Formats: sequence, structure tokens, C-alpha cells
Amino acid sequence: MKATGIVRRIDDLGRVVIPKEIRRTMRIREGDPLEIYTSVDGEVIFKKYSPVGEISTTATQFVDILSKIGNCPAVICDRDHVIAAAGIQKKEVLDRRVSNSLEDLMEQRMSHAYTGPDDSQLAPIEGVDKFAIACTPIIAQGDVNGAVIMLAPDMESYATPIQIALVQAAAMYFAKQMEE
Repeated sequence: MKATGIVRRIDDLGRVVIPKEIRRTMRIREGDPLEIYTSVDGEVIFKKYSPVGEISTTATQFVDILSKIGNCPAVICDRDHVIAAAGIQKKEVLDRRVSNSLEDLMEQRMSHAYTGPDDSQLAPIEGVDKFAIACTPIIAQGDVNGAVIMLAPDMESYATPIQIALVQAAAMYFAKQMEE
């Protein structure tokens, strides 16, 4: 655990303020759910809650099928990190942060498709040089929980209607799973 040197007091309602620097670094936004754990050593641990992480086993299996049918690499991420990947070296992308561009796209609840040279390229994962050819946010109960993304297998690739439909169907499937 990393010490920050910041001390906060609990108010009379049991609230504690998480410092702005930590919220910014950890990408904690107003309204984000946090899980609270206690350790045997008496520590209280706050962890960002990820509904997509709850279904990571299903996501891992699903993304493998998605990659095979779509004939290109595919990833599923929560709002912050990649949680499942197929068709690409997993250690290259798993647990990597999503890019600010992808974060903005998810916040706007918009899909992205790279269907021709006039479309803009979206680099969805920090530190990975592949761009998205199709991307759709996972929206469950009105909240954006992550995204399903197909990555370009090479620099000359464009999204096909089938790949776009696969990504949209996968996002709807995961949204339905989280709502149950």
C-alpha cells in the first residue's frame, strides 16, 4: 500500500473526503461506486467497484468467440482497464488503462466505427499501438460500465457491418448480464 501523507477526519455522519489528487490519479469520479474491505491488520481498504469485473470469466470466454467470429483482436474493458482480451498477446493489453479518448466516448455513450479513411482512428488502450475499428459502450441500468472493442488487425483495416453488429450485440449481452 502506498502512503500519501494525507490525513482526513471522519465527520459526524461517518463520511470521509477522498483527496482530489487521489481521485484524479485513480480516476474516481463523483457517483462512482467503491467497495470497502477490512483486513486482518485493521486496515480499511477502498477499491473501485467494477460491475464488468464481476463477470470477467464470462467476458474472457465471450471475447475469445468474438475475436474468432470477427476475425480480429477483441477486448472488453470496464471504465478504467482492460479485463479480457483475445486475438492479441494478453499480457500486452490486460489490466492496461483505457485511453482518455475511449473514456470520453464512453461518457458520451457513443459508439465508434472506423469504416473508411474519412473516419477518425480511436486508440482505446494506453500504450498499445492498435486502433479500434468498432467500439460500443456497455450501458446497464443507465450507467456506463465499460466497452466492447474490436481492434484493427493491421493498419489498413476497416470495420465491416458484421464486426460492428457483433460489438453492439456483445455490449447489449453484457448490459443484460449486469442487470440480472
